[in-house]
Amino acid sequence: MLEALRIEHGSEEWHLFRKTGIGGSDAGAILGKSRYKSNMDVWEEKTGKKQPEDISEEAVVKYGKAAEEYLINIFELDYPEYKVEVHKDIVYRRGFMFASLDAELTDSEGRRGILEIKTNEIYSAVGIDKWDKQIPENYYVQIIHYLIVTGYEFAILKVQIKGTGANGEIEHITRHFKFFRKDIMSDIRYVYEQEYKFWQSVKAVKRPPILLPSF
Repeated sequence: MLEALRIEHGSEEWHLFRKTGIGGSDAGAILGKSRYKSNMDVWEEKTGKKQPEDISEEAVVKYGKAAEEYLINIFELDYPEYKVEVHKDIVYRRGFMFASLDAELTDSEGRRGILEIKTNEIYSAVGIDKWDKQIPENYYVQIIHYLIVTGYEFAILKVQIKGTGANGEIEHITRHFKFFRKDIMSDIRYVYEQEYKFWQSVKAVKRPPILLPSF
């Protein structure tokens, strides 16, 4: 059953709540797809063996948080066929999984969807290749996690890529990636199975096999 809970992000209640299940930002690490955190790091956080690192003051995090509202507004201007709703005080929960969405969408046929906003700084050709007709794996797993929790039919990821142009000034590239639930059902089943196994290891306080990112 899908629940909609009102929790203030960043509050003490929010930090305690995060230990009671798996969120979208945990999903990539649990499957070994994050370059910043391992599945063992998440396990230790969920079992209370260590505290999550506070990255809220890092420049890239602050930039992304500040830019999010503007990028959602630009999406709404560029794609008037979607109804866009922002509910920052709502956390959706389904069993042991929860989701905090950047925005929610309704298309012209009444189908419900997710809008996920990302900002990325890239200063090499290798970096931009990761966004060439695809998205990084950790973001893909996060999108799947949100589709599982909400039960929605589609998701759109909007990314603003910031880099340095030929004249030495800041330039931006914006890309959109759309995913339909019906097209990725095998991936949805796989992610759910892996998260379920991981959560059983949390409940049993039994360390899972460590997964090393394949970068």
